[in-house]
Amino acid sequence: MSFGHPLLLLTLLVIPAGFALYRVVASRRRTQYAVRYTNVDVLASVAAAERPWRRWLAAGVFLLALATLCVAVTRPHVHRLVSSDNATVVLVLDVSGSMQAVDVKPTRLVAAQKALHTFLDKVPPRLKVGLVLFAGEAQVATPPTTDHALVSEAIDEVDFFHGFGGTAIGDAIATAVQVGLRSAGVNGTSVSALSNQRELASYVAETKRPSSTLVSILFLSDGHQTRGVLQPLQGADRARTAGIPVYTVSLGTTGNTTMRGYPQGFPGGGGGYGGGLGQRGLSPDPATLHAIADRTGGKFFRAKSAGAVKDAYASLGSKLGRKPGTTEVTDLFLAGAAGLLLLAGVLSALWSPRLP
Repeated sequence: MSFGHPLLLLTLLVIPAGFALYRVVASRRRTQYAVRYTNVDVLASVAAAERPWRRWLAAGVFLLALATLCVAVTRPHVHRLVSSDNATVVLVLDVSGSMQAVDVKPTRLVAAQKALHTFLDKVPPRLKVGLVLFAGEAQVATPPTTDHALVSEAIDEVDFFHGFGGTAIGDAIATAVQVGLRSAGVNGTSVSALSNQRELASYVAETKRPSSTLVSILFLSDGHQTRGVLQPLQGADRARTAGIPVYTVSLGTTGNTTMRGYPQGFPGGGGGYGGGLGQRGLSPDPATLHAIADRTGGKFFRAKSAGAVKDAYASLGSKLGRKPGTTEVTDLFLAGAAGLLLLAGVLSALWSPRLP
């Protein structure tokens, strides 16, 4: 916690000073004044009914309220993750045929769609979110936008996207990098024209390099690379050069499963419909996705169930698009002080001694 006016914390000294003054005045009054009661039985009943701890509790609550007010005038701030203006997250979703596998209920694709909706519910409203779909090739479904409802609609329509057979992990990451750079305002030469790592490095160095807190890629795949121009780690190198972390999610259990819409034992695979057949095509590649996350400064998640992939996206939704910052909490301290003052008044009214 930090304070806008830390010197005002000295006002807390008023509390011990006032307490000491009260003790001095009270001791002098006891020696100067004597109160005579004609009815000793009444005095005894009042003294017996009074519980000293009640008086001290009410006084303690009152002093705590004063202390809270003293802290409030210093304008306290707490350190937390705050929304980052102009932040962008590019969602990358594998839509190859293997996403119809049913080892993740009801299917891998449906579980991923629900997780993406959870992510959109968690992120700040001002966060720009884009969507890239890929199988044998990558396609931008929605450019980065703050219209999260539009992205949500595109996610729901994933079932109708038919990509070329295969799984092009490297090309999908490179496409997401291009989308992220454009969203970050890296203008000039067309990003898509940068054909190799050296050109990209030179281009980013000459323009505005996006901070890792401004642009992030959230990548989900359930298979091995079977197609594409770039290898997975080559795509990761492009993201690292651009300063964009890639958070990866490996979805699925093993290749020993079936696909929705195909008979039991059909050798479907991550190569898409009719391509890359075999048990290996249905098994995820966590080692490669882990390496991508490590190389780019992101984080890797292993999801073997619908609940696991949802938890991963919920966790990322509460973090991505935010940066370390401070938030003023003066109003919370004022509300707390008001509540404590009210409580102290109620306790004093209830527990004050009364003559019968």
